Amino acid sequence: MMVNPVPDLIRGDLRHHESMSLHCSWRTGGAARAYFIPADLNDLSLYLKQLETSESRLWLGLGSNLLVRDGGFNGHVLALFNALNRFEIDADRVYVEAGVACAKVARRATQAGLVGAEFLAGIPGAMGGALAMNAGAFGGETWDLVAELIVLDPAGEMHRLSQSEVQRSYRHVMLPKGYGIVGAELQLTVGDVAEAQQRIKTLLAQRAATQPTQTANAGSVFKNPPEDHAARLIEACDLKGHRIGGASVSSKHANFIINDNQATAADIEALILFVQQTVTAQQGIDLEPEVRIVGERAP
Repeated sequence: MMVNPVPDLIRGDLRHHESMSLHCSWRTGGAARAYFIPADLNDLSLYLKQLETSESRLWLGLGSNLLVRDGGFNGHVLALFNALNRFEIDADRVYVEAGVACAKVARRATQAGLVGAEFLAGIPGAMGGALAMNAGAFGGETWDLVAELIVLDPAGEMHRLSQSEVQRSYRHVMLPKGYGIVGAELQLTVGDVAEAQQRIKTLLAQRAATQPTQTANAGSVFKNPPEDHAARLIEACDLKGHRIGGASVSSKHANFIINDNQATAADIEALILFVQQTVTAQQGIDLEPEVRIVGERAP
């Protein structure tokens, strides 16, 4: 059990039984037992120091790439979006905290005359999640930019890890159990502002034209297999538009599942499984989910 926070020490917003449908881009999911919005990084560290190390934690940014089951999350959600929001530029280095939106990093870095982060404009999440899964878009990957990672361990102590100390691969980053990402130092390059801003505009236009950006979704559902694309495989199985309950495979991009009719988390999870099984049966390829699924199923 959590040790009760001391009111005059904890400065953030602690809520109980908070519906995660309010905080996930799929707009569905059960309640979190505890939901904490820290006042800043020190406040988050203090909160973690008052938890038993066995307590479950869910590090949350913008809630994209995440499905919380209908039975909710029996633990502590650490809500970082706009809470850990420091963004500082020193020459060609950028310090960014985990709660800053990826698109904001792309925009502000470009305004400062730095290039290399433009692809982040196409990632609909916060930097903590992008760093945790090595998110990518339009040929760029988050860890191509990382010089140093800042994390908190389960006891709330801060550590700095160089890029060489962190194992990562396509859409995967290996951290010690219970560690959470709170920020990073990015290495960018001085470049042409006008050219970089045009690249962002082009990427955003391409995203709007090819992805269901106006619907409740969690981004790409499956990782691309080597030398192939999940969307191509799903479309080859004639699954565009396939529906389970209130969830359907997007007719605009087959690697997106949308909540277009009050879907439950169970509807979405069932559709993920159905797509996997169908692609395996028809194409002989096992699709691996990119989205994270947490929590308990509804009784």
